[in-house]
Amino acid sequence: MGEYPVDLTQSGRDYLVSATNGDLRSALNALELATLSTPAVDGQITLDDRVMHQSLQQRALDGDANGDAHYDLISAFQKSIRGSDVDAALHYLARLIVIGDLPSIMRRLLVIAYEDIGLANPQTANRTLNAIDAAQRLGLPEARIPLANAVIDLCLAPKSNTAISAIDAAIADIRKGKAGAIPDDLRDAHYKSAQALGHGVNYKLPHDYPGGWVRQQYLPQKLRGTHYYTPKQTGKYEQALSQRLEQLRRLQNGR
Repeated sequence: MGEYPVDLTQSGRDYLVSATNGDLRSALNALELATLSTPAVDGQITLDDRVMHQSLQQRALDGDANGDAHYDLISAFQKSIRGSDVDAALHYLARLIVIGDLPSIMRRLLVIAYEDIGLANPQTANRTLNAIDAAQRLGLPEARIPLANAVIDLCLAPKSNTAISAIDAAIADIRKGKAGAIPDDLRDAHYKSAQALGHGVNYKLPHDYPGGWVRQQYLPQKLRGTHYYTPKQTGKYEQALSQRLEQLRRLQNGR
């Protein structure tokens, strides 16, 4: 293609490298298609990120100026996994693979593993991370194999969104000005004047007590009795967490 007046811009180069994930064959095919299908302007064929996007079979996405079609596809992908519909999830995975959007697939799968499966089956997140690592090393088209494994695993795993719900509730309280003062017993006691200020004086080290636990107030006074985490019963692991949490809350309340 050296006889063609081609200007591969920095944005086009960056997009090509990212989207093909090191797959030289895909990169060369995209460059050839872009060169042959892009009309010259003032004697120059300019290959920027938009042109490279089209050449990597993403015309359907580029037809939407605001990128809504792409977000719709990602949304349908996650919602199908969340809804445990393995066939629909594989369909949307296939669409993302065909357009070569490996980065979006990998990022979304990791989000799903923690957001939608979460504590119902924490081992799923580790398996997903391993699949993503394999996909990165392989590149497309072989990356489709570990990605399919991950999607099927995530679809059929028990679901729990309790972790994201809990942290979002805690963040909401902070933003509402409900942070409150840190209890004196929990404050840093490693500097000379800490004792005079009452910082850390009455702190009880849980390891010094039977069972590694002792009743003690950790939340700020204004948030005392606040609960953010509410476990679900969809997976055995979180069922065990639920039993332990119930036990600790009873002990904290003196029951």
